[in-house]
Amino acid sequence: MRVAVVGHVEYVEFLDVDRVPAAGEIVHATSRISVPAGGGGVAAVALARWAGACTLYCALGDDELGHRAEAELRARGVDVRAGWRRSPQRRAITMVDTHRERTITVIGERLVAHEADPLPWDELTACDAVYITGGDPGAIRHARRAKVAVSTARILPLLRLANIPLDALVSSANDPAERYTAGELSPEPRVVVSTDGSKGGTFVEAGATHRYAAATAEVTGDTYGAGDTFAAGLAYALGRGLSPADAIAAASQRAAEVLAWHGPYPP
Repeated sequence: MRVAVVGHVEYVEFLDVDRVPAAGEIVHATSRISVPAGGGGVAAVALARWAGACTLYCALGDDELGHRAEAELRARGVDVRAGWRRSPQRRAITMVDTHRERTITVIGERLVAHEADPLPWDELTACDAVYITGGDPGAIRHARRAKVAVSTARILPLLRLANIPLDALVSSANDPAERYTAGELSPEPRVVVSTDGSKGGTFVEAGATHRYAAATAEVTGDTYGAGDTFAAGLAYALGRGLSPADAIAAASQRAAEVLAWHGPYPP
């Protein structure tokens, strides 16, 4: 099975804190790990783990941190196809509190692939599934060459400009930046999933709304990466030919695994 991601990468440092500081407060933190992640990186590593390989179409800062991110993603089985930017590599700091919830601060410009980047866009035609977390409209149109295309709702303005039919859109019932209302995209995605954390969520298919249950899992690590792992799992399962209901159940199981890890990757 051939899979790909068109998306973004952030180099993320994870800090353990007792609590997220209030305004003007000082808290002590312990640095746990630093890894290339972000929605595109997380999804690409997950898909590479399941499918044996994954191509990531992205943009990286042409600096020491950007090249380190490329090398570390390749070491995790990702075939990185990057447009290089003069901007610094985007970073993020993720604070994980004692309740294992994560709070993220991003630093720098969001870097994504552009249609004009000299990347092997034609290879997407041979892909069974692609997950989209970012790109300019032309790059997103190239992603539609894959058999199955799934996107996050975080990039609704770009999806409107790209004007592509999606097999699935993953939105959130809790995050205002990831909410979707029917009619916001034309054509309407074939399936719209609205996630609701440990409560599961809903999905709309052919005008009918269905509920689904989340896979049972205790958060012994943290929640970082669970959402993009779910979306990547949905793309992977739909690419294998599963029905939407079965694909969502499989994706929920994949997302639940992440809750036992510190950061988005297995120890």
